[in-house]
Amino acid sequence: MATRRQSTPRSVRQSVTIPATLAKEVRRVARERHVTMSRALVVLAERGVRAETEAKEQLAACYNRFLSEQDPARKNAAGRDLIRVIFGKDSIAEDPVH
Repeated sequence: MATRRQSTPRSVRQSVTIPATLAKEVRRVARERHVTMSRALVVLAERGVRAETEAKEQLAACYNRFLSEQDPARKNAAGRDLIRVIFGKDSIAEDPVH
């Protein structure tokens, strides 16, 4: 007998324990958006997963740009961008020391 594939993603009931301070923030988000705590957790988790995926893609793009750049000035700029992606926007001083 062939199995049928579902056309919609299946939901999974999952119990999680979160720190009280985080629960307070999730409760605040749920109240502001007029949704349940469960829905607020799902929305925040989706955003976090999406942000992590985008960060990985940005890192890969900066890394590839750095490796492929031939012009020294542009390679330096690409390297600085790569450092910012890895360590944060404030990781490079704006006034370089010579």
